[in-house]
Amino acid sequence: MSEKPTVLIIGASRGLGLGLSREYLHRGWNVLATVRRGSGQTALHELQKASDALEIEYVDITKPDEVEDLCVRCGDRSFDLLFVNAGVTNDPQETIGEVSTEEFVRVMVTNALSPMRVVERMVEYVRPDGMVAVMSSELGSIADNTTGGWEVYRGSKAALNTLMRSLVARRAGDTRTFYVVAPGWVRTEMGGPEALLDIDTSIPGVVEALERRRGTHGLVFANYRNEILPW
Repeated sequence: MSEKPTVLIIGASRGLGLGLSREYLHRGWNVLATVRRGSGQTALHELQKASDALEIEYVDITKPDEVEDLCVRCGDRSFDLLFVNAGVTNDPQETIGEVSTEEFVRVMVTNALSPMRVVERMVEYVRPDGMVAVMSSELGSIADNTTGGWEVYRGSKAALNTLMRSLVARRAGDTRTFYVVAPGWVRTEMGGPEALLDIDTSIPGVVEALERRRGTHGLVFANYRNEILPW
């Protein structure tokens, strides 16, 4: 009997990360999922009560020392998938000319810099035939930006996408498969009540898209329907 695969999900207290945890548990994976310290009893903790395949760790990815501490606690563990799920936004109507420096930095650090720091630090914890994914957005596509809006959020996800491309180009001989994932407009706290999708539609599609492209190596920018998106 083969060993159960293991996923490390960074950012899983609610929303898409929590949905990922549920889906991988449903598929028979071991799940190590993270929340930030001080989050209290989250929905992830409730999920843990029903599954001995779920472990919870603590990290705030905007704090490099906490990322380093997580690596130390992981020790010699290895994962079949590292999925970094992080995202904040500002007022979507706020233009680049209006946003404060502090707000711009907050969004960029959370959505682009911090996820990439986790990938850089933890990629070697992923098996050579494993997968590395970051949660991006269709709004991160420069080619598809014909309507504007969400300027700072768009910029942060476009930055995440290009930084992933740079990392994969630098690691041209890496046998892992890398993904930039667009889950669609999902009804979460950030997506809002008017979003077109629910988590139970988006997340199984995301997981299936990863599985279908497992072993292809290089970098894929795909959505929850397993469609390749333009950069």
